[in-house]
Amino acid sequence: MPPCRRGASGFRGVRVHPSGRFTAEIRAGGFRLTLGTYNTPEEAARAYDAAAWRFRRPGHDINFPDVESLEEAEFLAPPPCLVTDEDRHRHRQVQRRIAIAERDEQLMRQWRARSPDAFFANLRAQRRSNRRHRRAVAAFELENSNTTWTENDPRWDDLWTETTSDDE
Repeated sequence: MPPCRRGASGFRGVRVHPSGRFTAEIRAGGFRLTLGTYNTPEEAARAYDAAAWRFRRPGHDINFPDVESLEEAEFLAPPPCLVTDEDRHRHRQVQRRIAIAERDEQLMRQWRARSPDAFFANLRAQRRSNRRHRRAVAAFELENSNTTWTENDPRWDDLWTETTSDDE
């Protein structure tokens, strides 16, 4: 497994600003959540670890593997430097977004646990749809004489499978 990418700060989820301060960020649900600005990279990394624990990330996503629980991670994480009212307002927004993202992930876990058949049926339907699309493209390419496909293209196999199953 390749090593985790770490930025110039040396920690996962920590970016260095030109001002010399450090920002902790985490991605969740397709969004990048800024966790706050800190004076040292270690403080920002602790904040990232607390958020990673809250999102139940795997151990290789954590900067300090010696932390054993969410409570310990939150205890060790310093509060962000809230200088202005705007900073405080932004921090409250981030906390709300984190709570919403946590709730969404929890509900998705519950839904998958209760109805795994529906989840996998949807996945199978998507794959079937993709296969049908590839076959339609293959048929179109077969009808047109100026095809861009090579002889070894696996899409020909899809078309061959479709024509032989229709003959039977």
